[in-house]
Amino acid sequence: MSLDIARDDAPVRRPTSSVQVVALDDSGAHTRPDRLATEEPMEIRVHGPGEPPTPLVVTMRTPGNDFELAAGFCLTEGVIDTPIDIASVAYCLGSEGEQYFNIVTVALRKPVVASLRERRFVSNASCGLCGKTALDDVEVRCAPVADGPVVAAATVFALPERLAASQSVFELTGGLHAAATFTVEGELLTVREDIGRHNALDKVIGDAVLMRRLPLSECVLFVSGRLSFELVQKAAVAGIPILCAVSAPSSLAVKTAQRFGQTLVGFVRDDRGNIYTHPERIELDR
Repeated sequence: MSLDIARDDAPVRRPTSSVQVVALDDSGAHTRPDRLATEEPMEIRVHGPGEPPTPLVVTMRTPGNDFELAAGFCLTEGVIDTPIDIASVAYCLGSEGEQYFNIVTVALRKPVVASLRERRFVSNASCGLCGKTALDDVEVRCAPVADGPVVAAATVFALPERLAASQSVFELTGGLHAAATFTVEGELLTVREDIGRHNALDKVIGDAVLMRRLPLSECVLFVSGRLSFELVQKAAVAGIPILCAVSAPSSLAVKTAQRFGQTLVGFVRDDRGNIYTHPERIELDR
């Protein structure tokens, strides 16, 4: 059963913005219209029963699927333990004008404000960790993921093309990251785009939170950029056992995936890839 939350947050703000550029080519300079990925701040506020809404984080994001972003962030950063902790998600009713759509309030079923006073979240489009004071504050403590499925290497190699075909905003702007979940047969389940790679993943996970489809223990995650520590730990919270990316993982991402029992595959392109951890989930026969 899905969470009883209105899912009308996607179309209220445009993910792209119009600009005029001077394009240079062999024939000279030409003025023409162009499209850019929209980047705007979004503040997430939380409160429990009888508590006032309290700011949790401000993140620079591409508008669209804002409720998913808020729900996913709350789960992956340990504000909630399960989807049933969320009572509602809504835009801030106390705001006016455009700012209305840049503040999202998450109402929880349990008191939360007191526990947040000692936690500081500052996020931007490039990193989900900025402003945290120590690695101990960053490390999400969760159990290792389940054994999960085995996926054919040929299926993994097909994921970049399938993801690219579903990146509608990237096609217009060339300026967004994407995260997507697939079945072990390579069928696309959920894809989200954002100017921040961690936001894109939080939106994917937030969709599962709001639809109550966690854990994502039978899914393969594919991201369009590099695999960083924060992506690995967010995926671990969601129970994702297999993570693949076009680019490289960081050393801490590999260490974290090893700890949580996740399979990490980087440099997936041109029918190639490097398996960094737990290769037993990748079927090598092609």
